[in-house]
Amino acid sequence: MTKRIVILGGGFGGMYAARALHRRLGDAARIELINADNYFVFQPLLPEVGAGSITPGHAVSPLRFLLQGVYVRKAVIDSVDFERRVVTVFQGVQRLPTEVPYDHLVVALGQGVDLSRMPGLEEHALKMKTLEDARRLREHVIERLEHAQISQLPETKRSALTFTVVGGGFSGVETVGELKELIDRSLPFYPDIDPSEVRVFLIEYANRILGEMPERLGTYAAAALTRRGIEVKLGTGVASATGTQLVTSDGEVIDTRTIVATIGNAPLPVVRRMDLPFAHGRIAVERSLRVQGRDNIWALGDCAMIPLKEGAQERSDFAPPTAQFAVREAKLIARNIAAVIEGKPAKPFAYKSKGAMASLGARRGVADVMGVQLTGFVAWIVWRMYYLAFLPGMATRIKVLLNWVLDGLSPRSVVQLRAYVPPQLRHVYYRAGDRVYDAGSRSDGFYTVVSGAVEMTRPDPETGEMTTRVIGPGGHFGERLILGATRRKTTVRAVEDTKVLVMERDEFMKLAEGVAAFRDYFRPYMERHGVKWPPEQG
Repeated sequence: MTKRIVILGGGFGGMYAARALHRRLGDAARIELINADNYFVFQPLLPEVGAGSITPGHAVSPLRFLLQGVYVRKAVIDSVDFERRVVTVFQGVQRLPTEVPYDHLVVALGQGVDLSRMPGLEEHALKMKTLEDARRLREHVIERLEHAQISQLPETKRSALTFTVVGGGFSGVETVGELKELIDRSLPFYPDIDPSEVRVFLIEYANRILGEMPERLGTYAAAALTRRGIEVKLGTGVASATGTQLVTSDGEVIDTRTIVATIGNAPLPVVRRMDLPFAHGRIAVERSLRVQGRDNIWALGDCAMIPLKEGAQERSDFAPPTAQFAVREAKLIARNIAAVIEGKPAKPFAYKSKGAMASLGARRGVADVMGVQLTGFVAWIVWRMYYLAFLPGMATRIKVLLNWVLDGLSPRSVVQLRAYVPPQLRHVYYRAGDRVYDAGSRSDGFYTVVSGAVEMTRPDPETGEMTTRVIGPGGHFGERLILGATRRKTTVRAVEDTKVLVMERDEFMKLAEGVAAFRDYFRPYMERHGVKWPPEQG
């Protein structure tokens, strides 16, 4: 009987695991990868995308091109039923729930970002986690330069030209280096901005940056950034943030309209909902990469806490969340799943880092390669050559190389392209007979009828018989979204031409927090369902 192997996530761990499994098992197993996007993002290049030296489309590769022979499913993962061995996803235009069965499940969903511990940071900081984050950063920086070019208010111009990056790890250092290069190479096109008016900060809570690298390289990196005019603040945390200021842990107030947070890694909500053992915020796995206490569940990459030796206790005893390790983990997970299928023992994960590299921007970098420490231009060249070779697919390598060559030969573009973002509060029209949503589909909004009418059908909670209710202007439905539910329990159709106002959950909660009349209107409903109202802040 053909085994079904399902992989959750299309990052370094998931993509390379799917590729290794297909190469090892071929047609002996059905390998399926589920991801919310249909592309693989080469994460190390995101800072360069954010700085405009690489176009967003050239930092990604289509999963269907990379994984020929693997079934790729573009869908949102909702939950996993370990007893029944099925993954429930929402897919397609209607976001209907679909169950995907598996014999072996590989969790490679990476990590999300949680900035809620620092007041205001979640609301006002840009992130550097996804392709959209990088694209948004570039557009934001150019908008700040455009604003400063025409501003007549000194304090507004000062805050527009102050840029702050929080976090001195690889992502933070590379982001601040590329950010400074974007600004420096753009200033010739903004004659009313003097370079001396620009301030760029790198804030790190530890006593040095690039703590994962040898101290000498971290010291060199800090000095190199400082020489380029970047103010490096060590031993400094973030107390709070607003749209125009950042307050540090030592009380300093920085007037800035740009905060980039590269900190706050946290499990994704879908991973937190899984009934799996956790250690230090990540899935606890054995050295074989099998989840502790689960025979057919495996995990790798950023979401997994992988011991490098027996009795691991210290942080250094576990695999770091880097692409270098994820690729090796993927190869082992494929070997071990194949071994288990064949009734053979699984092997423990054992790998020693070959080194680490970081780009500092302006053709400077640091690298530790097989114990050899490199700095400056040579390290930067090694960084680029390594990642160029590491890119999956020849077409992607050629595109990135052309981007680099053209960026070195021509001025940095300051074109500002804005991607369309659907509003979270919007009107939707339905003709009589149109389906609004079905029972079981994904909860995607809270609805208020503006004109017309809809019919709601649902089973009676006591008798189980189907009941109907007509909702006219001023009425609302879809409240389960507010309660945090992910699926609908009712079916709603328009009984006449109807206009509705659709609101996302975040917008609903913001209104409830800020408008007393709105909050009081829904208080009885919430209390009937045992929901604390108003919700706790934080």
